Amino acid sequence: MFAKLCGPVPLINFRTAKCFYKPRQLNKFYNIIARANCSASSSFLCDKNVIFVAGLGDIGLDTSKELLKRDLKNLVILDRVDKPELVCELKELNPKVKVTFMPYDVTVPLAESKKLLKKIFDKLKCVDILINGAGILDDHKIEATIAVNYTGLVNTTTAIMDFWDIRKGGPGGIICNIGSVTGFNPITQVPVYSGSKAAVVNFTSSLAKLAHITGVTAYTVNPGITRTSLVAKFNSWLDVEPDVAELLLEHPTQSTKECAASFVKAIEKNKNGGLWFLDQGILEDIKWDKHWDPCI
Repeated sequence: MFAKLCGPVPLINFRTAKCFYKPRQLNKFYNIIARANCSASSSFLCDKNVIFVAGLGDIGLDTSKELLKRDLKNLVILDRVDKPELVCELKELNPKVKVTFMPYDVTVPLAESKKLLKKIFDKLKCVDILINGAGILDDHKIEATIAVNYTGLVNTTTAIMDFWDIRKGGPGGIICNIGSVTGFNPITQVPVYSGSKAAVVNFTSSLAKLAHITGVTAYTVNPGITRTSLVAKFNSWLDVEPDVAELLLEHPTQSTKECAASFVKAIEKNKNGGLWFLDQGILEDIKWDKHWDPCI
């Protein structure tokens, strides 16, 4: 009987389940099934259709390479900058996986995001996982930081709900949002960036707790300091610390490949509500202390 519970998690009928379980009990029930589904086989990603926003960036590219090792069915990369040579490289890594690139700026209006996703769903018919990975680090660019790191992520997530929400007849789905360790504890010299990542963590936590209503599960992957072009040189808020990048890189860091390996492991674990900490080969689900509960 337990084997029957280990099918594709997004296909669970949350509407029916809600009649028999209280929301918190249902979330616990879902996590048990999700963990069983992942531990039973290392091929959780096999034959999945994945959309990866910013899948050609520093961490994104190495993560895309790791994903291709899992024999996806389709990897659709949405990125602001077209890099044909990188797309060709990805296609050659695993010819069994269809890799598609489509230009996408996460700062476009919500309606534009919906139009793009409709094209993708019309073509693929179903999408299993959405990875939101767009991000910038420059506290001189306050509006852009919030628009890319948070508003764009929220809009892309909201747009895909038209196709996934079980209340609209959708099958459900999985959201993986890239946060940051600064979402837990800020780098005080870059409060705009840190604040945007804290917003991502809270938004994603809310999505996870709404899974019994929408059928869409969610978690964050939160990398530690990773050696990327973002971290090599960036501006602090009001120039409170002009050498913030150099000072930060004096501490232990991880490579993009190390980060990508942990990233995909977190995806394979598929834990609704997971707050994954990724640093120097470590993958840990952070236990968030609750100091207040709205109780609704």
